[in-house]
Amino acid sequence: MKSTIRPDLLIAYLAAAAVAAHVLEAALPGPGPWFKMGLANIFTLVAFFHLGFSAAAMVSIIRVVAGSLALGTFLSPTFFLSFAGAAGAVLVMWLLSLFPFKIGPVGVSILASLAHMASQVVAAWFLIIGHDGIFLALPWFLIGSWFTGLLNGLLAYTVLTRVAKHNTVAVGWR
Repeated sequence: MKSTIRPDLLIAYLAAAAVAAHVLEAALPGPGPWFKMGLANIFTLVAFFHLGFSAAAMVSIIRVVAGSLALGTFLSPTFFLSFAGAAGAVLVMWLLSLFPFKIGPVGVSILASLAHMASQVVAAWFLIIGHDGIFLALPWFLIGSWFTGLLNGLLAYTVLTRVAKHNTVAVGWR
C-alpha cells in the first residue's frame, strides 16, 4: 500500500508536530533538572519507520532549529545541548538502519534515548560544566532516559499501528 501523502509533506507535518511538542514540553515542569520526556522524539520515530533515516534526520533537525527559534534559545547553550542530543539519537538510528536484522519502535526509541542523553552530557561537559563530576550523574540520567525511551517507543508504536490500521500511510518497519 502506498502513502496517500507526499513524503515531503509528511516530513513537514511530522516536523511541525515535533516542534509543537517541543515547545509545549518546554513550558511544562520536568521530572528533574535537565530532564524532559522528549515527546517530540515520537514524531522522529514515526518518520524513521514510515520514510526512513533521511526523513527522521530532517524531522529532528527541523525540530531543534525551529523549536529553538520559537523558544528564543537559538545558538544558546540550550540549543547546542538539544542539537547534540538529537545528533546522538539520529546517529543511532542510522547505525540501526544498517543492521541486517531489524529492531522495532520500542527498541529503537530506547537506544536513541540513551544516545540522546549521553550526547547531551558530553556536550554539557564541553560547553558548561568543564569537570568530570557530571559523569557521576550519567548513570542516573541514563536510567531516566531508558524509561522515557520506553514510553516514547510505546507511544510511537501505538501511532504507527493506528495509522497502518486506517490505511493512510504504509508502514515500513525497520
